[in-house]
Amino acid sequence: MRELVETAALPRGRRILVISDIHGNLPYLLGALDKVGYTPADVLIVDGDFLEKGEQSLDTLHFLMGLCEKYCVYVLRGNCDGWHQVLDWQGESLRRTMAYMAAHPDCVLRQMCRRQGLETDETTPPETVQALLRAHFMPELDFLRARPVILDTPNYTFVHGGISAGSVAEAEPKKCMKNDAFMRQDWSLGKWQIVGHWPVMLYREDITDAKPILDPRRKVISIDGGCVLKDDGQLNVLIIPYDGSEDFRWNWYDPFPTATARTAQTGGGSSYYIRWGDNAVEVLERGEEFSRCRHVRTGYEMDILTDFLQPGPAGGTVVNDSTDYRLPVAPGDELALVRQTNRGWLCKRDGVTGWYAGEVELT
Repeated sequence: MRELVETAALPRGRRILVISDIHGNLPYLLGALDKVGYTPADVLIVDGDFLEKGEQSLDTLHFLMGLCEKYCVYVLRGNCDGWHQVLDWQGESLRRTMAYMAAHPDCVLRQMCRRQGLETDETTPPETVQALLRAHFMPELDFLRARPVILDTPNYTFVHGGISAGSVAEAEPKKCMKNDAFMRQDWSLGKWQIVGHWPVMLYREDITDAKPILDPRRKVISIDGGCVLKDDGQLNVLIIPYDGSEDFRWNWYDPFPTATARTAQTGGGSSYYIRWGDNAVEVLERGEEFSRCRHVRTGYEMDILTDFLQPGPAGGTVVNDSTDYRLPVAPGDELALVRQTNRGWLCKRDGVTGWYAGEVELT
């Protein structure tokens, strides 16, 4: 594990900006850096999963490589970033990689092949892909190979999934990169541990909340805002202050147009959040824009956007992440407008997604 841990003493007097789970979404990354006023005087830490799922993994990789050459930037490996290993794989591992590439048009390996004029599919010999990568993309693969799994500093430990052990030295690399629902575990290093990997909204069932979660008792901060994975997702930036204190702040970027609420709306009441992994529903009444559905596991009923309904992988129906939460809104509140419907706006306020039936003024 030692070779996968980088130790550093982060400089005082410089902001530390932490971003995780970019997932190949370069516009979100650029937007987030611009929104927080990123400069070369800041320390930037990318807490894993900067590749895959989005459409610009290769461009994101090149952008981060460029930053690392010029500024104080630490890029950690997440469970989606280990593609340097493809050069070493044989047999079943290589077969699975080719199947993954065939099923994911925006996989970074396919983007690399496409950049060199090779369109791959399930019939492409894996040796052809390996030869192309060796000939044209060794700097990129060497960069991925050199990524640490853990960045350990005197006051903070940065790791993509989370350390389920009593110390950094006892940590298991694979578990560190893919440690689902880490905030529900009871591990602590005795200093602040900053993680991504598990979108923070998955920790709640009542509402959809993309804000980072801070647990002062365990000294853990989870920051994955669902960028790319969620229709209403955002890219969170944790801001650790100049003086190294625990006065943590955060900001975020999403591309949604903003508006000012003109009328008040009372929030609260019963609500539920149907999300990935638990999204099987029974359609009770299908409508043109909304359909009445019953959540299979809980029996909870809500109206869901009809175009969110999809055939389930094992039959039945599943849905995109859906909520019926009614946002509490005061006149003058700033809202991010996710979608307009005949029942009002699906929107976000301070990272929380819900419905607003009042009037807005675009800003």
